[in-house]
Amino acid sequence: MTTNPLLWSPSKKLMDEANITGFISFVNTSFSQSFENYDELYQWSIDKKEDFWSALWDFAEVVGDKGDRVLIEGDNIEAAQWFPDASLNFAENLLRKKNSEIAIYFRAEDQADYQLTYKELYQQVASVADWLKQRGLQPGDRVAAYLPNMPETVVAMLAATSLGAVWTSTSPDFGEESVVDRFGQTRPRFLFCVDGYFYNGKKLDLNARVSSICRQLPSVEKVIQINLAGFGNSIGAENWNEIIANPVSQIDFVPRKFNDPLYVLYSSGTTGKPKCITHKVGGVLLQHLKEHMLHSDIRHGDRVFYFTTCGWMMWNWLVTALASKAALVLYDGSPFYPNGEVLWKYAEDIDITLFGTSAKYIDVLKKEDFQLKQKFNLSKLRTLCSTGSVLAPESFDYVYENIKQDLCLSSVSGGTDIVSCFALGCPILPVYRGEIQCRGLGMAVDVFDDDGNALVNQKGELVCTQTFPSQPVYFWGDEGGEKYHNAYFARFDNIWHHGDYVLITQQGGMVIYGRSDATLNPGGVRIGTAEIYRHVEQLNEVVESIVIGQDWESDVRVVLFVVLQEGIALDDALTKKIRQTVREKCTPRHMPAKVIQVAEIPRTKSGKIVELAVREVVHNHQVKNVHSLANPEALDLYRDLPELQID
Repeated sequence: MTTNPLLWSPSKKLMDEANITGFISFVNTSFSQSFENYDELYQWSIDKKEDFWSALWDFAEVVGDKGDRVLIEGDNIEAAQWFPDASLNFAENLLRKKNSEIAIYFRAEDQADYQLTYKELYQQVASVADWLKQRGLQPGDRVAAYLPNMPETVVAMLAATSLGAVWTSTSPDFGEESVVDRFGQTRPRFLFCVDGYFYNGKKLDLNARVSSICRQLPSVEKVIQINLAGFGNSIGAENWNEIIANPVSQIDFVPRKFNDPLYVLYSSGTTGKPKCITHKVGGVLLQHLKEHMLHSDIRHGDRVFYFTTCGWMMWNWLVTALASKAALVLYDGSPFYPNGEVLWKYAEDIDITLFGTSAKYIDVLKKEDFQLKQKFNLSKLRTLCSTGSVLAPESFDYVYENIKQDLCLSSVSGGTDIVSCFALGCPILPVYRGEIQCRGLGMAVDVFDDDGNALVNQKGELVCTQTFPSQPVYFWGDEGGEKYHNAYFARFDNIWHHGDYVLITQQGGMVIYGRSDATLNPGGVRIGTAEIYRHVEQLNEVVESIVIGQDWESDVRVVLFVVLQEGIALDDALTKKIRQTVREKCTPRHMPAKVIQVAEIPRTKSGKIVELAVREVVHNHQVKNVHSLANPEALDLYRDLPELQID
């Protein structure tokens, strides 16, 4: 197997100053070890997982009582209990700073731009928490938000969780049915909403939609509205400004058990009602502290940005950076309004140290040939994170050639299921082209074949063979746990099966080839969809693509749909070019039998393309919950296509 080219290595200064270097010293002293590198630390974190997670609690200075026991495991990792005697409060760990430094920066396109200091953040959380407490909010009650990615959302979450409530959120781009499908299952008592929001230069009024949603959520006792877009309050909601104007100086943090519920996140819902994935107070905190401090090297005073909405798990991941005493940098709106440089101007203005985005965003920058390195001062930027889909090797090249050369490019992969990562970056490891740098500390990640045998240097199923703290508690409403078991543990006995098709490289990194359930199988040979996207989308004529396997003559044939640049039509010459590119860059088995031009590709609300939904439409099967898509009308483009009928 060939080694991918080395693109970046950390300097000695960076390695010496990195949090993870300090952690290695801490472990060596505390446990009489002599680790010198990441690989040795990783192996110890798997072999001695109780020692590792206990050491992390101490190193990160978690506020709370750790208790005497670290893990009750037994023979079933589904039912494992981490830190069963521990007591802590999530919000308290995020509100340790109370000074006049900026805690949260916020912009909403060119319509809003303001900040909160740590002192102001604490005071607003105290006021909102007191208001909720006075109205009877109890530990375990659900508090929901239908809000943009703005400071008030962080305040509301911290207020709710300070009282031991369970937080759940969606973003304003979710339609009425999608919101009701989610909140209708979790039955919140309180709903935070906004009058309107901004996107692509437009102001969008939400009052009518919120009013209709509330009529379908009988559990909601109070609605609290934030005025962002100037549409006013026409739904009779409680006024946010009046609530935070009530001066309260102290927060009475309610202690919770480590394994009590903190968040409910939702699956995309494209195969039925969204699953209500419920995450733990301590599991989320400890896992995020590990990923932020050790893998992302987030330090005191850093400024952390991730382009996300409140309907995507990266929002939950982002806000925990407060626990590392870093400032949050929030943005809501289009990343291309008024142009594709808007986020990089923000990065320069705020001195962002970690910039997080999607692989698709980087790919668009590359296609449009944005020359950012020459235009913006990104001297403070140490880490660029990418997730949401596979980051193509060519996009690695683009980052180092056109954004910044001295930069830890951290492609990360995990998901809503664990509200964190299985594979991600590391500041003391090199970056190889097309590879995620490493498996996460404490995560016993392996690759299995279909029969459950471990593979070496071969593609297979991503699994986790040991328990970890950020396993979900359960699925909300899943009495008996059958849905939870089937989602992760039905494929391999007592092994977490994640559903990604991957390879662990010689360097210990990881390459992801797509979702397992979307892999193609022509002639019985498994092909990851990302392999095809990588090469097709390098062609100048192609904007983006989606590929499926169509059942055909007792086999499967590969069908590729392409969105082309404006003014370009798919003709025989371009079809031949696309097919030949796939054949040469991949294998003859990868080559699509059919190439079809479409105007749009259907996506989830978080921007992920939905190969399974397209496959269902092509096979004339019903797609459940089409309103869970950001653009459900796009599916009609794939129905009854003459090119896919029997010749």
